[in-house]
Amino acid sequence: MKISGNTILITGGATGIGYAMAEAFLEAGNEVIICGRRKERLLEAQKKHPDLHIKVCDVADGADRKTLVKWATANFKKLNILVNNAGVQRDIDLTKGIDEFMAGESEIKINLEAPIVLSGLFIPYLTGKKKAAIINVSSGLGFVPMARMPVYSATKAGLHAFSLALRHQLRNQAIKVFEMVPPAVDTELNPEGRVKRGNFKAGLTPEEFVAAVMKGFQNDVFEIGYGMSEGFIKASRAQLDKNFQQMNNRW
Repeated sequence: MKISGNTILITGGATGIGYAMAEAFLEAGNEVIICGRRKERLLEAQKKHPDLHIKVCDVADGADRKTLVKWATANFKKLNILVNNAGVQRDIDLTKGIDEFMAGESEIKINLEAPIVLSGLFIPYLTGKKKAAIINVSSGLGFVPMARMPVYSATKAGLHAFSLALRHQLRNQAIKVFEMVPPAVDTELNPEGRVKRGNFKAGLTPEEFVAAVMKGFQNDVFEIGYGMSEGFIKASRAQLDKNFQQMNNRW
């Protein structure tokens, strides 16, 4: 994948990994559009980088998705890369019943349904574009689930499967499908859960992870991990089972 001269839309691009990607792609010489639910965070990002284009959008909302596609395709005729990055993560204890799952944001709508729908909406527009690509941000927990985050883990496993299938479907349409597989990264993801774990710090910045990912894009590595998650991508089933036991031995 050529990492310069593109027009790129990043969902959830105002913070965390999405924002680090926006900065890296801007620096590499691309036109970058970011969207997110919080207008103030989008404006903060644009203030730091005036060349950023911004759009308020809740990717969990079906109408917002269609509006985003209509706006992006009308205003950015050279748009050739979609980055499905927006995501939420929640601790959900199903031994207590369904109330925790029902009470909060829908990981299924944001983490899995939105990338599927947005990909489907954008594919007709991307078909025929030079250097077209779809980039899905999954997680190491899609390979080795965390018991305290069962729904998040399931959505990321689903996004991994979707990326594999979509890559195969699009193999003759010149649209490359990449999957970024982050390990734990120090972002704003799941702040309540991080507080429960003593303000957990992973010791990995979004910028460090994205720097490694950019190298992977350049070399057409279609599943890009880092550290532990890179090991998960390459691991045997027996090793993944061992990792699962180690990661969940306190549950």
